[in-house]
Amino acid sequence: MNIRLIEGQGIPFDPVQDERDRAARRAAQGALADIPSPEPLDTVGYRSAGRTLVIGARADALPWAERLAALLSVTVLLTDDDDGAGKAPRLFPVFTARSLVLTGWLGAFDATWQAPGTAPEHARFDLVLDLGAAPQIATHQPPHGYYAPGLDAAARAAAAEALVDLVGDFEKPKYFAYKERLCAHGRNRKSGCTACIDICSAGAIAGAGDLIAVNPYLCAGCGACTTVCPTGALGYAYPGAAHTGMRIKALLNAYTQAGGRDPVLLVHAAEGAALLDAASALPGRVLPLGVHHTASTGIDLWLAALAWGAAGVTVLMTDAEAPQYAAALDEQMAIAQTIMTGLGYGGQHVQLLRVAGADDLALALQHAPRGQVPARRAGFNVAADKRNTLDYALEHLLREAPQQVEEIALPAGSPFGALDVDAARCSLCMACVGACPASALQDGQNVPQLRFIEKNCVQCGLCEATCPEDAIRLVPRLSFRDTRKQPVVLNETQPFHCIRCNKPFGTVRMVESMLARLAGHPAFAGHLDRMRMCGDCRVIDMMTPADEQTIHQAHELRRR
Repeated sequence: MNIRLIEGQGIPFDPVQDERDRAARRAAQGALADIPSPEPLDTVGYRSAGRTLVIGARADALPWAERLAALLSVTVLLTDDDDGAGKAPRLFPVFTARSLVLTGWLGAFDATWQAPGTAPEHARFDLVLDLGAAPQIATHQPPHGYYAPGLDAAARAAAAEALVDLVGDFEKPKYFAYKERLCAHGRNRKSGCTACIDICSAGAIAGAGDLIAVNPYLCAGCGACTTVCPTGALGYAYPGAAHTGMRIKALLNAYTQAGGRDPVLLVHAAEGAALLDAASALPGRVLPLGVHHTASTGIDLWLAALAWGAAGVTVLMTDAEAPQYAAALDEQMAIAQTIMTGLGYGGQHVQLLRVAGADDLALALQHAPRGQVPARRAGFNVAADKRNTLDYALEHLLREAPQQVEEIALPAGSPFGALDVDAARCSLCMACVGACPASALQDGQNVPQLRFIEKNCVQCGLCEATCPEDAIRLVPRLSFRDTRKQPVVLNETQPFHCIRCNKPFGTVRMVESMLARLAGHPAFAGHLDRMRMCGDCRVIDMMTPADEQTIHQAHELRRR
């Protein structure tokens, strides 16, 4: 039998099994082809009449404008002096600008510019050809209808050709769904999670008070925002996570049933597909899965794939993708690998792969992850809610784990964890409870208690930012204790009773803090006892004449 070691891994390479794996892969690809493509739930429409703005120096902009003017309505904005202005007739208007602000998208680009000694001018365009060395819109993913080909002549020609085709009505899927109630961006003007804003390469997401606003016209559908969202407030709607999960599960099931071993899921987008087509023969156990964008898959789908029997997940990225996507996937993979290692599953399970060419790809895939898998494959399906999918995957991985553990320490920024509350500082003001978007923090209802449900915590940091006493610290970890699903008391104290009606209305520490802070306030000058009263009695006391207050106070002294 011709068996050799895979270089650098010490793993026997069995050509007979590799042939079986190849046959199993063909069966898996057939099963994948049987799954219909999803229909978009909602679409975004664009309308373009071909009004085109050409931006650049005179030597660049005017020749390209003349070419386009035969097919499009062209306006030129020169970034240098127009030495030929007024000397030759032109079929299009030409302006000179020293300052320019450009925003928008296909069919709705707004340009505001100003030349020296003139008033600002404004106009709207459908398309933009930006011939400057540095683009006016510098996002990694430019908006539809905006082309900034740089100085390369071939790229400029391709951009001009593309512009001509962008006249008419167009639509694209609305790639995302936003659930405001789950959003951890902010509460009470305190900033929490900004992961989606930080990662968006199209500049489509911005803060909007305590929530976020996603511009569907700028959204390019990469799905990175949904991958890094800890709560699932942003979800990938086209295709939905449930559909991608169905594809992964079908691929792995068919492969295993056909006799394949140690499958590794290779997630790639269109650019990666070109590399795969050019690469020499891939190992039989590598199962390519094409997606709209590699940043659209994250820890929930990866852990689900491992629970379904994948020996590894490799994500193939190219230089065409934004660098912040690779950084985010690296962080997610560190969390996923920490969990698998903490549960005792040996070997590497996740891999972010960036290669320069097809030959490098083929070589790298010889070293694709081959981690230990659960003894039994899971049967769950991906849920519509991200946190539910994570729960299903983690519960199965724990149940089949080589070693049972109570908790796993995780890197900072993980979407799981606990809170460390300094009881000496905490006044049980409950500001953190009002700030928590996940219902992980709760009050004690009729008793002064701060309660916490660890399973719900997404480590957004809003409680830490909100706490006026600086008494809360995040503890990133993954707990498998039964108590993680139950409310546990983080801090409690004896209630303070109103000195007038004896009704409990706060805590001793809270009242003492109020007295210290408000002792000099004119509203309470000479009436500090009002701070020891509940809200109802405080109003009554403020409305009671002074002589009656004296009688009441004397009565209270005798009663005590």
